[in-house]
Amino acid sequence: MAKTSTRFVCQNCGAVHSRWQGRCDGCGEWNTIVEEQPEAPRAPGPAGKSRGGRAIEFVGLKGRAAPPPRTRTGLEELDRVLGGGFVPGSVVLVGGDPGIGKSTILLQAAARIASAGKRTLYISGEEAIDQVRLRALRLGLTDSPLGLAASTSLRDIAASLEEEQDCTLVIIDSIQTVWLDSLDSAPGTVSQVRACAAELTRLAKTRNFAVVLVGHVTKEGTLAGPRVLEHMVDATLYFEGDRGHQFRILRAVKNRFGATDEIGVFEMTDKGLMEVANPSALFLAERRGNISGSAVFAGMEGTRPVLVEIQALLSPSASGGSPRRQVVGWDSGRLAMLMAVLESRCRVSLGQNDVYLNIAGGLRINEPAADLAVAAALVSAATDRPTDPDRVFFGEVGLSGEVRQVAQTDLRLREAAKLGFAAATLPRRVARGGRPPGKGPEGLRLAEIGHLADLVAPLAAAAARKPAKDAPPEEEAAEEA
Repeated sequence: MAKTSTRFVCQNCGAVHSRWQGRCDGCGEWNTIVEEQPEAPRAPGPAGKSRGGRAIEFVGLKGRAAPPPRTRTGLEELDRVLGGGFVPGSVVLVGGDPGIGKSTILLQAAARIASAGKRTLYISGEEAIDQVRLRALRLGLTDSPLGLAASTSLRDIAASLEEEQDCTLVIIDSIQTVWLDSLDSAPGTVSQVRACAAELTRLAKTRNFAVVLVGHVTKEGTLAGPRVLEHMVDATLYFEGDRGHQFRILRAVKNRFGATDEIGVFEMTDKGLMEVANPSALFLAERRGNISGSAVFAGMEGTRPVLVEIQALLSPSASGGSPRRQVVGWDSGRLAMLMAVLESRCRVSLGQNDVYLNIAGGLRINEPAADLAVAAALVSAATDRPTDPDRVFFGEVGLSGEVRQVAQTDLRLREAAKLGFAAATLPRRVARGGRPPGKGPEGLRLAEIGHLADLVAPLAAAAARKPAKDAPPEEEAAEEA
């Protein structure tokens, strides 16, 4: 019989090592290598040979296929992220920080689907049945005919699901707690997560019900375990937001049945997660338009335009060492690049100040179209002159200071006009396909610029002409004299 050797597997990236070591050579993480027993090898000889398969049929690309049927959850924001609802036979992976609201929104969705007369099962591996019932009581969901169970054994879960008839949705909370007794490794390890996810995926495809797997995240905010888990599922959703903030963002980073980078916005209340139909108005509700260092960005999240406030604060460096660069909700590397462009191309001095940048509302922005709005906030903070409170900004900035065009310009402008903004600063548009660019929504003034200096000059000129708004009256009188 062949000898089975012990192997050591990194729980962060899945790299296999011949011996234990403190640091993984694959991903560089510390204390993530765990000893695991590999699967038993096949016996040599005819007994170990797999039986012959049957030939598969190949077809052409031409043909018509009906769109997949959907099971709507009753939560419009969740359905938007999913692409219209759960698809039968699909597997969805939901990740997020502890306490962010994963179990809450899935319990709400499962209860609504069950109340619509469809068989829905919720299997908890982290909480007891009474704990889930307490949450359902707080959310007012106790009258829903939802099937509830608590188990961590994959064999028991699979046997129960095989006996189910006409099941629509199964929620596993969470995949890291489920274990297979044929593997010697502990629950949550790479081998266990991979094997359990593969078996649940097989059940979803053969029994034609949707499966939702709740996954833990690492301290960096990514799903724990190897990326193979994300490749196995049909959709991957992330819950974003600060636990001290009432807003929650559900973002799709992978979706085989819908758009990627789509978001749903929720508000955490004592009655669970409530949908936010107009997130732009909510993000701008507490904005003050007469403060320097503030600019409104007209962004796109998937197919939805979203307006958010970008705040910048500059203060003299008190430590005497390297100035601080603190960023919340944006890429710190892109901030450093934008500051270098402002200093080199526009002569805006920022290097000796501590710079703090914040995306108000807890939203994280990933698109480069926010460059122009961030630049406007930085220049406004540096000159102590507020930007126009009725103006939005969007556009990508290059290393030479040029302002580049971005996608979905018309949607951004329509959203700004709908919320009552009167002006927009955007990249200079060019004719496409022989057609001149449109005029934009009625009542919205467009300021098209081609270089970052066109943005800096008006604010710098205003700062040179007028005193700061928070200056004492005697200083204003002296400057007027």
